[in-house]
Amino acid sequence: MKIIDGKAIAATIRAELKEKIEKLPEKPGLAVVLVGSDPASQIYVRNKIKACAEVGILSYSYELPDSCSQKDLEDLLDELAKAKNIHGILLQLPLPKGFDEEVAMSKIPTEKDVDGFSAENLGKLVLHEEKTVACTPLGVMQIFKREGIELEGKNAVVLGRSNTVGKPMALLLLNANATVSVCHSKTRNLKEICRNADILVSAIGKPKFVKADMVKDGAVVIDVGINRDENGKLCGDIDFENVKEKASYITPVPGGVGPMTIAMLMYNTYVAARKE
Repeated sequence: MKIIDGKAIAATIRAELKEKIEKLPEKPGLAVVLVGSDPASQIYVRNKIKACAEVGILSYSYELPDSCSQKDLEDLLDELAKAKNIHGILLQLPLPKGFDEEVAMSKIPTEKDVDGFSAENLGKLVLHEEKTVACTPLGVMQIFKREGIELEGKNAVVLGRSNTVGKPMALLLLNANATVSVCHSKTRNLKEICRNADILVSAIGKPKFVKADMVKDGAVVIDVGINRDENGKLCGDIDFENVKEKASYITPVPGGVGPMTIAMLMYNTYVAARKE
C-alpha cells in the first residue's frame, strides 16, 4: 500500500510551471474574486494567491463585502473579462445566499474560465476535445499519471455527480478508456458496485462514508472529500485508517487531492496565458 503524497506531486508541478512561465513573453494574470467573509473561502483564496507568487503568476485579489449586490459582482466580472492583463478569472464558490451563481459564472469568458466550469469547457470534455478542465478532477488525473497508475480497461467508480468534480472526473476516466460507473444518493447496491472498483474516487462530502467492506483488495482509492469528523478534525469521505489496509494506493486528507487542485489552477492559468 502506498499513501500518495499530493503535496510533493503538487510541488513538482509548481516547479515545472515556474520554469515554463519564466519563458512566456508576459506574466499570466489571475483575478480572484471573493464575495463575503466566509472563513474557509478566505483560506482557499490565500492559498491560491500564495501559489501564484510561487510560480510567477500575477494575482489580483478582489474582495466584495456581504452587502454587495448581484449587479456589483456582475459589473466587476464584466470589467475583468475585458482586462488585457487578466488571463484567468476565479470566482470563489459558494457565493453567499441570495446570489445567482449561474448568472455570475456566465459573465466569465470561456477563455478566462480557469476553473473549467463553463458549459463550453464541459462540452469540450464530453467531446474529448478538452482544453480547460475543472481543477480537482484534472489534479486526480495527474496523480494517476505521475504514480504510473494504469486506467485503460479498469473498472472505475466515481461517487458523486456534481458538475465541478463528479461529472468531469467520470468523463476524464472514460476518455482514458476506463469503464466508468457514477454513483449518487439514489444508487442501489452501492456497496457491491464499489467493491468491483479497481479505481474508486469519492467526492460526496460525507465524513468517512466509504468503509473497508466497500473496497476491493488492491483498489486505488482517491478521496476528494473535505469534511470535519465528530471531533472537528479534518477528514475525507474515506474511512482512511481502515481502508488503507486494503488499498494499493490511497490519498490522505489533508495532503492528497487538495494541493493538486491549486496546482492545476496554476496550470490552467498558464495555458490561458499562452493563448494557444
